[in-house]
Amino acid sequence: MRAACLALACLAVSATAVHAADADPVVKAQLEKKGTPFTIDDDGDFQITVRIDENRTQLVWVRSAVEETNHMRVREIWSPGYQSEGAAFPAAIANDLLERSNTLKLGSWVKQEKVAMLVTKIAADASADELDEAIDLTATAADEVELDLTGKDDL
Repeated sequence: MRAACLALACLAVSATAVHAADADPVVKAQLEKKGTPFTIDDDGDFQITVRIDENRTQLVWVRSAVEETNHMRVREIWSPGYQSEGAAFPAAIANDLLERSNTLKLGSWVKQEKVAMLVTKIAADASADELDEAIDLTATAADEVELDLTGKDDL
């Protein structure tokens, strides 16, 4: 089950932005500086398994691709929190995710195919400490949704 969720989450991550040909060396150095274990996926994104507690983990991706506006460069951090059986989320789940987005300090919930993905956007030039904190906040919030909505630890 975890492999199927992982594959769907990877598809969702890769389907929304320009693919990074190579892993971002700055992010790599920042993760290594903080001692964060990671793997690099086929898109050049950093896949991290965050240990929430002794019984739970949460998948997180730090995108190598950077989104740009006229004056800003933004890096995205992704973590899945819910996977629907059908194409549409049940209304109660969708409303719950909207309400949770309103109370998050960073990030918001988005729908990617059948997956509810927490997307946190930070400055592309964020420090190692800022990146580390954003990863932790994203993982914690996504895991809370997964636990509350499914009672499982598949994502």
